[in-house]
Amino acid sequence: MNLQSELNKSSLFSNLELLANQVVEGFISGIHRSPFHGFSAEFAEHKIYNNGESTKHIDWKLFAKTDKLYTKRYEEETNLRCHMILDNSASMYYPEVENLSIDSLNKIGFSVLAIAALMNVLKRQRDAVGLSIYSDSYNYYAPEKGSERHFQMLLAQLSEIGKIKNPPKETKTYTYLHQIAENIKRRSLIFLFTDMFQTEKDDAELFEALRHLKYNKHDVVLFHPMDKQHELFFNFENTPKRFVDVETGEHLDLYADNIKDAYHEQISTYIADIKMKCAQYKIKYVDIDIQSDFSTVLNTFLVERNKFL
Repeated sequence: MNLQSELNKSSLFSNLELLANQVVEGFISGIHRSPFHGFSAEFAEHKIYNNGESTKHIDWKLFAKTDKLYTKRYEEETNLRCHMILDNSASMYYPEVENLSIDSLNKIGFSVLAIAALMNVLKRQRDAVGLSIYSDSYNYYAPEKGSERHFQMLLAQLSEIGKIKNPPKETKTYTYLHQIAENIKRRSLIFLFTDMFQTEKDDAELFEALRHLKYNKHDVVLFHPMDKQHELFFNFENTPKRFVDVETGEHLDLYADNIKDAYHEQISTYIADIKMKCAQYKIKYVDIDIQSDFSTVLNTFLVERNKFL
């Protein structure tokens, strides 16, 4: 059975746990050729197998690739607390995708699958994870826990997002980031997935809400998902088109080429401001192209986890 083919035949989110595991396994296989040299529950490094040692920890997959025997060395278990925050507003559902699959994702689809993949890694390491979802209301909150039942509950909640046909129009990022910051009492590693499009407050106040996430000495990573070909470079066919703001309903009728350069300059300035404020508040900013793979998200997690601990 071709797993990829089977997954793509049905709803992406009905197979969320299996698909997230596939993403992580593919990433782990890839980093055998990188400085990480593999990754598992409390994995530290590979070392050459010496005759007479126990064969219990031999990495047979690596043997199949290299024809050499290596054993896995492990670190002591840690107790990381991680909280995922997801912006579930209408702008995150761009671009419109009829049937979500790993090869055809919008911003919300990419973010949900990325969070599920990160949860998969946290589960392997016996770390605790919590989840907050917001839009025009504080839709969901679960504190950080590490039980199997808790992970399944969070996966079920993420899976429900894929069934939403009319996402909330407003994004109250300012309001709910403050509330989320108050809910996370113990020092945690916080991952925020948002496209940073909102009309509730001006930019200065929005950045203050981001700053509040640093409360209680949390480490914060802002993942900024974008469909870069359209949202950054404004690459559309140069025919008359109506562009509609999915959150306000306002629209413009125009030829894409007439404003392409000016648009790119404006959005680039906005992104530069976000990066500058994140640097000022010691928040790690990571721009994500939803047309790329998940290696940027997972690599960032590995680096930030090591720094956090």
